[in-house]
Amino acid sequence: MRFAKDIASIHPSPIAGRPAAAEQTDRARAKRPFGSLRRVLAAVAGLVFGAAVMSSATAKAEEVDLLLVLAVDTSYSMDEDEQRLQRRGYVEAITSREVMAAIQEGLLGRIALAYTEWAGAGSQHVLVDWHVIGSAAEAEQFAAMLAEAPISRAYRTSIGEAIYHAVSVIEESPHTAPRKVIDISGDGPNNQGRPAPEARDAAVARGITINGLPLMLKRPFYGWFDIEELDHYYFTCVIGGPAAFSIPVRETAAFSEAIRRKLVLEIAGRPSVPDHASTEVRLWKAATGYDPYCLIGERLWQRRMMNGN
Repeated sequence: MRFAKDIASIHPSPIAGRPAAAEQTDRARAKRPFGSLRRVLAAVAGLVFGAAVMSSATAKAEEVDLLLVLAVDTSYSMDEDEQRLQRRGYVEAITSREVMAAIQEGLLGRIALAYTEWAGAGSQHVLVDWHVIGSAAEAEQFAAMLAEAPISRAYRTSIGEAIYHAVSVIEESPHTAPRKVIDISGDGPNNQGRPAPEARDAAVARGITINGLPLMLKRPFYGWFDIEELDHYYFTCVIGGPAAFSIPVRETAAFSEAIRRKLVLEIAGRPSVPDHASTEVRLWKAATGYDPYCLIGERLWQRRMMNGN
């Protein structure tokens, strides 16, 4: 007992008889490990956030030879067989040797590709988002995603809104390129939403070229909104920008070849296609208005409404 008292006199109890300030110091020290842990976690979170920001900046800075949006018509004027034919044509073209050769001949040897679908003014969506394609494996991956995606259909035809949508897809791309192209296909004129030439001019003003693939497979059987010279409509009212061109498809058997040829020309940046090309910037000023012919689809719709059909 005396030994215990002697020890106590040399090393007092950490609680009994301690000053209040000393006890506060002990409590503060006891909390330090948790404060240190919080600081470590905060530092780790900061590093993770910083890495994400750097990753985003790196993705944004990635450059390719071309940003290309495939904007594909899925309106009800396209029957299911045509829809499947159209989808298969793009799948085969993207993985073709000719398209891959055109990609690899570019300065950087890679392009960024996105596939969108459209119909009426409220029907536009991205089916396959941006993918960089510089190898056969990357092309196969994009094509597989496209082939597996469901085929959808919707009412009306709004080329103008499809172009505005494609412009937004390009402007939100995580990649950069010296050339930007919208490849738009369809089987009829604009009959809803903002006029096609207005959208065309807005895209051209942003440095974007629009090429066309008018589908004329059902001629000479015309519906309410079919027009005989859809190729002329696309040339006059839809395509625009330096070296813009369109390739009409008049036969089912020529569909895949037309898509493949069109992609090769777009990727290679070649300036012309015989009889269906424009090597000048097709841009009308708002002050002079558009060619009245460009509103033929809107007039056909109004006529149908007046007839009560």
